[in-house]
Amino acid sequence: MPGQVPFFIADRSIAASEIATLAGVDFLSEDFAISAGAALETACAGDLSYMDNHKYLDALKATNAGACLVSPRFSAFVPENTFSFVTREPYLVYSKVLALLYPGAAAPSSVFETTGISTKATVHSSAVIGRDVIIDPGAVIGPRSNIGDFTCIGANVVVGPDVRIGRNCSIGAGAVLAHATIGNNVIIHPGVSIGQDGFGFVPGARGHVKAPQVGGVIIQDDIEIGANTTIDRGSTRSTSIGEGTKIDNLVQIAHNVIVGKHCLIAAQVGIAGSATLGDFVAIGGQTGIGPHLTIGDGARIAGASGVTRDIPRGERWAGFPARPSRKFFRQYKILEMLAVKRPHDG
Repeated sequence: MPGQVPFFIADRSIAASEIATLAGVDFLSEDFAISAGAALETACAGDLSYMDNHKYLDALKATNAGACLVSPRFSAFVPENTFSFVTREPYLVYSKVLALLYPGAAAPSSVFETTGISTKATVHSSAVIGRDVIIDPGAVIGPRSNIGDFTCIGANVVVGPDVRIGRNCSIGAGAVLAHATIGNNVIIHPGVSIGQDGFGFVPGARGHVKAPQVGGVIIQDDIEIGANTTIDRGSTRSTSIGEGTKIDNLVQIAHNVIVGKHCLIAAQVGIAGSATLGDFVAIGGQTGIGPHLTIGDGARIAGASGVTRDIPRGERWAGFPARPSRKFFRQYKILEMLAVKRPHDG
């Protein structure tokens, strides 16, 4: 669109030889500079693109990018005027380059582009605020809370009493954090709600009796939580998210859930109360996991699955109700074949 203002401008340029080092490939050409990352279709001289999917082969053939990170199977299709870095992990290297070009794009920052504590923030006198903390207008920091060094608190964030937030965290605008302990290097995107009470009711003849939720939430180091995700506090113990786990937007994690280290949880996943996920579990979008289930280390669950029983470690499951992927796709294929109407059918 003509006249559109770019929201992200590179902080620096990066030498092609430096990109080659990140990619682990030899660089024998004359050095040149890359000043931006761009899609294959829109890239021009000085831009870096990447390619690792046959769907974009035509875009690769026509690209005007100055350089392209490309997997070996597509390297022959790079145009003559585009320098190619041939690597088995083009997207990984591209991500590392973008982090150098646009360091401010990795986490929410001050929407007011301020430093220090805004005079329009409300900070309780008993709160402990670390060094070089940014607190945007409208934020409310509750009694006895503790915010670590170099953390950024966005506009209209609410930090409840006794909440502890570690060092170098980014809390996006409008997030609400209560009854929680949050580690270091945590990214929380706008609209996240952590520590609200879980869905606990005891059915009775005269109605449903609310069960008070008196636990907390533990968010360990190096976790990222996507926009509008909710993590309930525990009923009697803490809901816990293991270090390095990455959670997408619009995820619901119920009370008493234990999520292991370095898990990947895609958008619109719902995890019911007291479920336990091991380390390095990956869950596709719109999957539901029932209460009190155990998902073993390294398990993979396809999107839109409904998990109703425990999944052993390392297995891949799919479908509703979820079952081992090979079994699911075999059954699906048989049903598909049965549904095909043959000429001799009535």
